[in-house]
Amino acid sequence: MYLHYFKRLIDFIIAFFVLIIIWPILLAMTIWLHFANKGAGAFFLQERPGKNGKLFKVIKFKTMTDERDEDGNLLPDEKRLTKIGRFVRSTSIDELPQLINVLKGDMALIGPRPLLPQYLPLYSEEQARRHEVRPGITGWAQCQGRNLLKFSKKFEYDVWYVDHCSFTLDLKIVRMTIGKVLTKSGVGDGASDMKDVDDLNFMERLHL
Repeated sequence: MYLHYFKRLIDFIIAFFVLIIIWPILLAMTIWLHFANKGAGAFFLQERPGKNGKLFKVIKFKTMTDERDEDGNLLPDEKRLTKIGRFVRSTSIDELPQLINVLKGDMALIGPRPLLPQYLPLYSEEQARRHEVRPGITGWAQCQGRNLLKFSKKFEYDVWYVDHCSFTLDLKIVRMTIGKVLTKSGVGDGASDMKDVDDLNFMERLHL
């Protein structure tokens, strides 16, 4: 009942009122990032798969410049990431524009994080079940370790959420997410993911 009827309504109402409250912050951040990114813009749009694998454009704050070398190639990420961009990422402020995606119905507040579309044909039948619900700004997997989790474990948590989605679980995820953001726990460089044999095979299949 909650998943099919009330979750979408609650998401819309919360996203609508939160956007009304924080719009001055979003406006100030947009202007700040526009100049910090040296004219590269304040927003980053990228196609991601939503419910049932339907593609949509996720909206995030842009945290890097578009600076290039003498051959016209983009500089490495670490050289393009600005100081304000690093702050925006570490505090998860870059995720706030996704509230617009929630209003549009592309995303939910809580759900599996939307990954890249090229992953779609590589999921197992069980892993693909993460797309039975709308992707979320935060989710059960993020509460368990954020960037330090192995891919295989993230998918397990995503499917577990699909099977156990409830209002009380979503409230628990909200509380846990706030704690993770405030303490910045579970954030890593992703190197630990590469140590797992299953993940090495998965990454190899994704040509990464």
